Amino acid sequence: MSNIEILKRLYKDYTSKFLKKILLAVFFSIIVASSTSAIAWLLDPAIEKLFIEKDQKLIFIIPIAIIISFAAKGVSLYFAKTILVGVAEEVKKILQFEMLSSFIKADTQYIDTRHSGKSISNLNFDVEQIKNLLSRALLNLFKDGLTLIGLLIVMFYQNWKLSIIALIMIPLASIVAKQLGKRMGKVTTEAQEKSGELNKHLIELFKNHKLIKIFQREKYEEKRSEKFISALIEKSKKIEIIFARPSSIMETLTGVVIAILIFYSGKLIFNDEIGINNFFSFLAAMMLAYQPVRSLATLNLGINQGISAGKRILPIIDYENKILANETKPKLKLNNADIKFSNINYSYDENKTTLKNINIEIEGEKMNAFVGLSGAGKSTLINLIPRIYDRSSGDIFIDNQSIYEVNLKSLRNQISIVDQNTTLFDDTIFNNIIYAKPDATKEEVFEASKLSMSDDFIKKLDKGFDTLVGENGIKLSGGEKQRISIARAFLRKSKIILLDEPTSSLDSETENKIQIALKKLTENKTTIVIAHRLSTIQNSNKIFVINNGEVVSTGTHNELLENSDIYNNFYNKQIKNN
Repeated sequence: MSNIEILKRLYKDYTSKFLKKILLAVFFSIIVASSTSAIAWLLDPAIEKLFIEKDQKLIFIIPIAIIISFAAKGVSLYFAKTILVGVAEEVKKILQFEMLSSFIKADTQYIDTRHSGKSISNLNFDVEQIKNLLSRALLNLFKDGLTLIGLLIVMFYQNWKLSIIALIMIPLASIVAKQLGKRMGKVTTEAQEKSGELNKHLIELFKNHKLIKIFQREKYEEKRSEKFISALIEKSKKIEIIFARPSSIMETLTGVVIAILIFYSGKLIFNDEIGINNFFSFLAAMMLAYQPVRSLATLNLGINQGISAGKRILPIIDYENKILANETKPKLKLNNADIKFSNINYSYDENKTTLKNINIEIEGEKMNAFVGLSGAGKSTLINLIPRIYDRSSGDIFIDNQSIYEVNLKSLRNQISIVDQNTTLFDDTIFNNIIYAKPDATKEEVFEASKLSMSDDFIKKLDKGFDTLVGENGIKLSGGEKQRISIARAFLRKSKIILLDEPTSSLDSETENKIQIALKKLTENKTTIVIAHRLSTIQNSNKIFVINNGEVVSTGTHNELLENSDIYNNFYNKQIKNN
């Protein structure tokens, strides 16, 4: 999108909603401009009547008028700022909500490819830039633009010749600001990237803190942290320096212009073309105009920052899912929940094919297993069934119904996943279980916890089901977290159960408990399990051996021992060597 398109979009979708408030801010900006102009103009009668003519009648009136003008300026400026800051915060809230909503609704494939630190930076750093665009930049445009017009009227009223000289400053300031604006857009983008990298580093520190301690890498991580912080500070300094440059340039330009004006004014006064009172009123107006000119000259810098942020944010908000809900399509109707993969291919990107020509049939209401080396494509296959990922080509059928031709919600309602990396929210145990079925009753939650063998450890906790589990379940053991995950699956009562190495990281005793719970969960359910330990899948009705994205062998445990070298090798390494 072009810069103009970005600004139009920000106005149409966000700012226009608050048009009445913005117009009210404009009204107060007019008062600010009028008051500032009145202050400059009042110096003319003040000098003429009080100091030249020594008229005592106005000795109180003019000072009071000046006080009123300053008061009106201050109060109006306060209201204008307050209104526009409020509008900017509302727009910020809307933008952040739309971004989060986009992330929540987005395809998992899209989320998996995103830089988490940059996403956080988009949500905070970039939105803040747009907020500044709508508060500071917009306020300055109204306030300073109107004030400059008012002061120019006073200046031309006092002497048009001097005003022409003063106007030289404006185009010079604009040229300077234009050049700096180009630089600002680039530096702001770089600062956002460094902010994203710092956010990512912080996430990694929290996530891998135990690893840092075990390997005693504190000093190394401190150096890395310093590197990320220094990089961001360096870019932030550049931004501030760019903002500061106009000030020095404008100060110099102002000094030159004032010197020329004083020189020329002296000649005009000497020739009686202008009075002392006119000159001081003109000079006051010009000095008061200095701030608006400087502000307007740097206005494009703030605008460029906001536009650059918009270019990064709006594509996120506009992201269109490739995996659509298809609510108008028929609901999935299950009988045995047989699953068939027909010529399925899948690629994460154009350069690498993950799954190649998958043709398999999974018998419903039975235990099925996928085995293979890490990276073979097992988890990808599982993720294709609930359409977490979408195939590149081919079709998947459940009870002879294409999953791509049925309502997505009805498809996912019939599927539960239990994997090795159990995801828990920083909430109570009860809320983490009911997350799978929000309309479930308390009794259903309690029953699910019993079936998953979770109730034994939950009862021992001081607050029971009301216990907060901490970030990602930090207060619970791996086995406890896994049982809560199984409880979710019980509560959901899905016909299809997907198990992605659910016991791979557990000790033998805990694994036995989990296996008992899983046996209950998968009874008479279409179950697909990715197995790390072959001992857990020996009794599967069918085992699929996957290698380099292809199904190379299919059969029972005994059949594969006889005809599959890959499976036989797995077995020899895991069973015979134990």
